[in-house]
Amino acid sequence: MTPSARPHPLRSPETSRRVLLTTGSSDAHTWNLVHLQLFLEEHGHSVLNLGPCVPDQLLVDTARMTTPDLVVVSSVNGHGHQDGLRAARALRSDRETRAIPMVIGGLLGISPQGAEERTAELLEAGYDAVYADGTAPTALLHHLSELRGSCTGRAAA
Repeated sequence: MTPSARPHPLRSPETSRRVLLTTGSSDAHTWNLVHLQLFLEEHGHSVLNLGPCVPDQLLVDTARMTTPDLVVVSSVNGHGHQDGLRAARALRSDRETRAIPMVIGGLLGISPQGAEERTAELLEAGYDAVYADGTAPTALLHHLSELRGSCTGRAAA
């Protein structure tokens, strides 16, 4: 991509957010993570991509070390609901990570039946937002723009 064809970041570097990006422990897909990482970086955000099949404890430990502005869990394998509940419980039960905002999106179940119940469970577990499969990635940009505070003084993600 030539410099003139690159999208201009929607946020200035001073107000960019630090995002910790992950999948659930059973999800081996990477293209969703690469897509989201590039998309967020093109819009001025700093992204630490943990890659596929992330154990819950690794997610908690990394969130402790980096204190991101937002944890994003992306699912492609259809088990996002189950993996997401475990990840949320792990993050919310840790004193140092319980207040970090987090969202989940993608293919959260293997069937459209029960989608409302899955969403309600994920919100109850501590997610700030649940994005259904097919939601435009601009919804994530909007969520990042609505976060309060700044990442000043936080460890680099």
